[in-house]
Amino acid sequence: MSHFITPIVGVSSWALHQELGQPPFFGAEAGDSFPEFTPTSAKLSLLEIPAELARQGFEAMQICHFHLPSRDENYLAELKNAIQSAGISLHAFLIDEGDITHPEQGERDADWIADWIPVAAALGAQHIRVIAGKTNRPDGIEHSAQVLKSLAVKAAEYELALLIENWFALLATPAAVRELLERSDGQVKLQLDFSNWNGPTKYEDLEAIAPFATCCHAQARFLDATYIDEDDYNRCLNLPYPAGFNGPFILVNGGLEGIGLLRDAIKTHS
Repeated sequence: MSHFITPIVGVSSWALHQELGQPPFFGAEAGDSFPEFTPTSAKLSLLEIPAELARQGFEAMQICHFHLPSRDENYLAELKNAIQSAGISLHAFLIDEGDITHPEQGERDADWIADWIPVAAALGAQHIRVIAGKTNRPDGIEHSAQVLKSLAVKAAEYELALLIENWFALLATPAAVRELLERSDGQVKLQLDFSNWNGPTKYEDLEAIAPFATCCHAQARFLDATYIDEDDYNRCLNLPYPAGFNGPFILVNGGLEGIGLLRDAIKTHS
């Protein structure tokens, strides 16, 4: 049986990527600019999502960097107000690009990531989640730890905590995750993702890092529009989380129709 009680459930804007009209992905190569995007197929704007999540009984949300249409101060203030007015907490702002372990572009990417920290703070986020590294070089863990600690110091100046995830080549194993957390001297926290690791040792690997998790990306396998792989989801919900763990469990897939199904699966599981 899992250790969490009264779980907090939230939604990442990635779960509503289709509803947002599929804004284009971009990274450090774009600099300070945003790709041109006209959301002709959008069902919701980012400003409308907090109220919709509150209507569906969610308590928290996360926002992907590329879902922001602008860094304009007035827009950020409007979005922050929409989140607060809905009674939703902005658990994390997600920097979904950048490779701080890249031998040539790592410094550029780290600077680009750092530039998002004031944006996350302006929105009222509690955390900022970054990629620990895509390049698994020999000194990758130590290099990543040093860069992450520097980013954590800047984040702390804005009252933000830094999250990483079991994601990409650098953190492809439980041993790598644990080593990075140890080398980060407590300045970096773990967001565990149910589906970034797969294969025959998936559950064994997730079990090895679950005791270090402070939150989760609770992605599910949808077998069709109304049915998920319950065995997989239950095994992930039953991982050995720290005693008293209550999430948040952040949904990262499902769309408007599926997030309610996942919310209920988590709430009734507890």
